[in-house]
Amino acid sequence: MIRFQSYGFAIQREQFLRPFHFKGDSFNEKWLNITSLHPAERAGGSSEKQQTAIGGNAVLWSDPAVFSSYSETGGNLVMALMAERAIQLIRGKEFPDPIAAIQALIPELHEFGKTLTGRADLRPTFTLNSAVSLDLALWKLHAATEGISTFIDLIPREHRSAFPGRQRAVARVPLVTYNLPSEELLDLVEEGHFLLKIKIGQAGSQRRMLEKDLDRLEQIHRLLREKRTEQTDSGCLAYYLDANGRYEGKGTLLALLSGLEKMGALDQVVLLEEPFPDDCGFDVHDLPVRVAADESLHGIEDVRRKIGLGYGAIALKPAGKTLSMSILMAAEAQKQGVPSFVADSACVPLLLDWNRNAAAHLPPFPGFSSGILESNGAQNYENWAALIRDHPCAGASWLEPKGGMYWLDESFYTSCGGVFHSAGRYEELI
Repeated sequence: MIRFQSYGFAIQREQFLRPFHFKGDSFNEKWLNITSLHPAERAGGSSEKQQTAIGGNAVLWSDPAVFSSYSETGGNLVMALMAERAIQLIRGKEFPDPIAAIQALIPELHEFGKTLTGRADLRPTFTLNSAVSLDLALWKLHAATEGISTFIDLIPREHRSAFPGRQRAVARVPLVTYNLPSEELLDLVEEGHFLLKIKIGQAGSQRRMLEKDLDRLEQIHRLLREKRTEQTDSGCLAYYLDANGRYEGKGTLLALLSGLEKMGALDQVVLLEEPFPDDCGFDVHDLPVRVAADESLHGIEDVRRKIGLGYGAIALKPAGKTLSMSILMAAEAQKQGVPSFVADSACVPLLLDWNRNAAAHLPPFPGFSSGILESNGAQNYENWAALIRDHPCAGASWLEPKGGMYWLDESFYTSCGGVFHSAGRYEELI
């Protein structure tokens, strides 16, 4: 059982190298919520050590309507306030594990969020995103309370079959935004990256968006079509397109796919993520690419609904939608025979390792010899090198990719990527 008596809360702002463009908009920095849970004393006067974890705000990703209603700072303040409210809602209560705590918390927290934002249509993803730092602190507290020292033992037994892997490596998937310079894109390929996540769904009307997306994809494909890799069966690079729900009609999406076919790039598209807005309900069985669901997933029922519509992959975001809900969604996808993979939320290194642990324990993704893990922090943070030095496992070989892969040796599994260690500089802010 887990319970905490008091807490600490703080925020840290991390600057980006350049504006982060997607969903037809952009932002300039990442706000980190820092949650520290102080357990109650046990009988005999002993007590568990306080546990501190971080979570990153992703306001534009989780609810564009909230993002556009405030300044960038204002939207982050709203989410930070929800993050602290989440802690208050379960303080002093006892739960068997973090999943039970998050399931009990989310309905009331979501109602608070609706009142706070004045939006009856607040997206559940926004609420889940606000609860990440609390969720991960609860998992650390649960591990300390139960004497758990490995990530796989952290997963409840009834869901553990969804995480049967112990990958020797996972493919690092970098992000190609609307404004990534061509030189940096070529550098990524020269470093060995073979699966590229490309943001589509640019600003403007649907017609203008389609034009700009096709122009950008043609520019990228022209640069990369002659590049070769030993990591795919075809020898060609693989493309993973992310529309972030910007395509409002199926006809517009079919026009995009037709354009990709004409430029000779369609066969290289292995994933098309979240093409439509949440409420469209379009069936995608007939599309010629594997379609993945991401921010439209808030729980088990959403996984079932999307799979029923023909979605062939599930994006997990322990650092974006809580580890608790990611475990439940991975387990449901496994029951339905649909693969999962792990996607980033512009994670700082310490937060990335919650994602890396999940990716390391999933089965290899279809068509690849390993799992895949989107990770774009090194491309975006102004002080990435300093953040790596501050990691509790600084110097570990698996912290940085080599040849487009994160190589996971025994020290990674022994240390669990440092997720159970002290949060270092973040704890000092409490």
